[in-house]
Amino acid sequence: MAGFSAAPRGYFPPMSPPETTLAPRLRRALRAAGPDAGDLASLHDSSACNWRDALEALLEIHALHLAPLESLDGAERWQHHPEVSRLKLELEGAFRRRLDERCAAIPVDDPVAELRRISARELVPPLYDWLADQASLEDLVEFIALEGGPDAGFDDLVALCQIGIGGVAKVTLGANYWDEMGRGEPSEVHTALHHRMAAALDLPRIPHHDLPIEGLERIALNGLVATNRALQPELLGGLGLLECQAGPRCRRIVAALRRVGAPADALPFYEEHAVADPRHGKEWLDHAVAPLVERVPDWGARIVQGARWRDSVNHRFFAALERHFVGSDEDSVECRHSRAA
Repeated sequence: MAGFSAAPRGYFPPMSPPETTLAPRLRRALRAAGPDAGDLASLHDSSACNWRDALEALLEIHALHLAPLESLDGAERWQHHPEVSRLKLELEGAFRRRLDERCAAIPVDDPVAELRRISARELVPPLYDWLADQASLEDLVEFIALEGGPDAGFDDLVALCQIGIGGVAKVTLGANYWDEMGRGEPSEVHTALHHRMAAALDLPRIPHHDLPIEGLERIALNGLVATNRALQPELLGGLGLLECQAGPRCRRIVAALRRVGAPADALPFYEEHAVADPRHGKEWLDHAVAPLVERVPDWGARIVQGARWRDSVNHRFFAALERHFVGSDEDSVECRHSRAA
């Protein structure tokens, strides 16, 4: 697939940074480092040359924590190398500052009510209506490849956010994870359904250097909150928002797939989420967030902040896709979001 462009239906050349910038150097060093890790030592004092380079490098580091081992070729052994740790702290610090500048912390009286308000604010971005009513099969496949579906590593994230949690919240998150696991039926595991959908649509894999910056930030947020134990409340909030919003969005994708006559194997993944996620979202708020906040009140504002971070990166991502697919004016998209807020 050609490189992404925010311009209507056009593409710029791929946005790969020069091979001398941080992300490619880090990628090569992680794969080439021998027993003495000399290649990684060469990164001492290295910094990203721009925000895209920083995000691509950060995704390389997050992969050491979260990607399937078979995809890493042994690079996972450098997960906590001093140079990797230094870069992780530096790059995540820059990302946190951007997130907090966009979403200044706010006082929260009722975290569950605030999460419901945030999820309702942009429950179904207008782009989903365009997909359901007008998009071609080619458009739909491109969108799904860019968007990644509601299950891009979600099962692993749900597993991570349960660590150290007990009581009814643990049971609720565990039940959610069991649904992700197809309730014990391997062919119904959500990741397996995603693989079926991808095969049916011949879904392309888009490399990071061809994603918009907004897409890189969206992926990096998962890595930020999932690889830092101190951000467990923010992880819970971001995942809860995804559960609250995925159902109606998936219903629009199901409508689009049916309208364009997509293969039958493309449907079960989105059909499952269209039905299950509204229930998951309600249970997440009522039986995971509410008891956790009752037990640890200080978590309330942080859970909400995680949802606000997710809402911010999602909005920026879908606004970029709306400009790309539909040609919407940037000012009109931002004005609509401001009114909703």
